[in-house]
Amino acid sequence: MAQIFSRWANKVPTYLLLGVGLGGILAALGVWYFFSPEFTDVGYQPSQPISFSHRLHAGELEIDCRYCHTVVDIADVAGVPSTAVCMNCHRLIGQDLASLQPVLHSFLEDVRIEWVRVHKVPEYAYFTHQAHIRAGIGCSSCHGDVASMDVIRQVEPLSMSWCLDCHRNPAPNIRPSDQITSAQWTGEVSPAVLETLNPPTDCTACHR
Repeated sequence: MAQIFSRWANKVPTYLLLGVGLGGILAALGVWYFFSPEFTDVGYQPSQPISFSHRLHAGELEIDCRYCHTVVDIADVAGVPSTAVCMNCHRLIGQDLASLQPVLHSFLEDVRIEWVRVHKVPEYAYFTHQAHIRAGIGCSSCHGDVASMDVIRQVEPLSMSWCLDCHRNPAPNIRPSDQITSAQWTGEVSPAVLETLNPPTDCTACHR
């Protein structure tokens, strides 16, 4: 009786198994690499309900970050300023601008502006601005040069490995207290200051 299949057909199951296995490995590696925060989060720049420009306010007008984010050095979160803070200046200027009308409405009608949050660590991770500001971590180390941005975007992954890199070697991100909000500062702090730092690297530091 003639043979129906060629001899090479005996190797087909082996090739299929190897192909499925290799494909699975490549898929896992692809997910591990391309689904990391470096790819999924960096560059996130959502549209906001109001075209507020940090380039104008923090850059050109040189308004200190802490004027609007008043609790950044005493609380876990930086906080979003209320429209009452905006009106401290805009009672006197810019009320005829169309872009400011939602702010005026929010202030007069006591209606909250629904800003879209850009920077956020996962709920299972504990993070406090207070500890980092007091340690001397500059705003730009995590948020980039905000004073050059019209629309805020995420420039760092805020991932666990990224945080650990800083905890293990905080020196590049430490600065004097009067330079915390400056993105242009390029100096170095004294070794004595660095010796006082001991950032935790154990799991319980962030996972409580």
